Amino acid sequence: MEAVGDDRNGWRARLTPPAGGELLASARWRGAVAVLVGALFLIGTGADPVGAYGAVVTGALGPDGIGSTLTTGTSIIGLAVALAIPMRAGLLNLGGDGQLVLGGIAAAATGLYSPLPAPLTVVAALLAGMAAGAAYAALAAVCQNRFGVPLLVSSLLLGYPAMSFASYLARFPLKEEGSSLPQTRRLPDGVELPAFGASTVTVGLVLVAVAAAVYVFADARTATGYEIRMTGLNPRFAAYAGVDRPKLTLRLMALSGAVAGLVGAIGVLSFPYRFIDGSLTAAGHTWTGLTAALLAAAAPIGTALAALFFAALEVGGLAMERTTDVPRELTQVLQAVVIVFLAARLNLTWRRAKKKHTDAKEAKEAKEVSVR
Repeated sequence: MEAVGDDRNGWRARLTPPAGGELLASARWRGAVAVLVGALFLIGTGADPVGAYGAVVTGALGPDGIGSTLTTGTSIIGLAVALAIPMRAGLLNLGGDGQLVLGGIAAAATGLYSPLPAPLTVVAALLAGMAAGAAYAALAAVCQNRFGVPLLVSSLLLGYPAMSFASYLARFPLKEEGSSLPQTRRLPDGVELPAFGASTVTVGLVLVAVAAAVYVFADARTATGYEIRMTGLNPRFAAYAGVDRPKLTLRLMALSGAVAGLVGAIGVLSFPYRFIDGSLTAAGHTWTGLTAALLAAAAPIGTALAALFFAALEVGGLAMERTTDVPRELTQVLQAVVIVFLAARLNLTWRRAKKKHTDAKEAKEAKEVSVR
């Protein structure tokens, strides 16, 4: 990804995803290098690389860890999809945390005060979370379209008042009486997402999977998806072809915020069935989701797979710390190595494209000289 200036829309991100075969081959050698560098770190600390990596895999995908991986993956995949939607058109939404917490607090308020039966209240809470996230994300788009505030700035800065507002509601109007924690009252009985068996995995995983599937279908099979991809690859050509960029920005930001708000609502409607100030953002899943979207160049399927990979790495890192003497921070080193090699690949791709363009231009000039 490279940031380029644009007089009308401020800073925007231009994504040029590689071909499928190139991406697969690149992922293989980048993964191998990341594992090798991680092994060197392990050897340097005196740990056994085979045992440590085995603990990561078993802790993330074993019988005792797969539930935690899927639970963590629900949030990371949902946020990755939310941030990938505008990124596909070259737009960066950095206000995911604000949209996430507004979705959560809106779901909590709806669940606490709705007069509807429990099943309908759950649906209403999910819709309220999506509406809150969508409206707030759309506000960032309005700031860019109407007032010329770059989306990067507006989306990022609007996140702070959103989190402060949600914190105020959890600490005062909706606070549980007698509790020393900044949290809302527990949702009424039955106002919760059903779980699969005795695990912590809820129907929220299915909702996130549906959102990802809709994104995959819209990206590959609809005219809107084609407009989004075309805008991300060449905004000027898209504008020449008739794409209304301000309107598209508003729609994509609203969709992005809706999915982020959905993730927040899922978090509140799952255990512990209340909104706790800071709990939705403490794990940093928004930024992990952004990393996954960047890693996959906002490609729908790649984004979901990258998010699931980071969820497994996060859960496996905890298991590695429990069973070995290796700190889980090593998993962050592995993620950093992958991102570094991704950047190197994109840079080499850009250099090859530039060289190819230069060679073609020189060949054309030489041909014209020979004809004269």
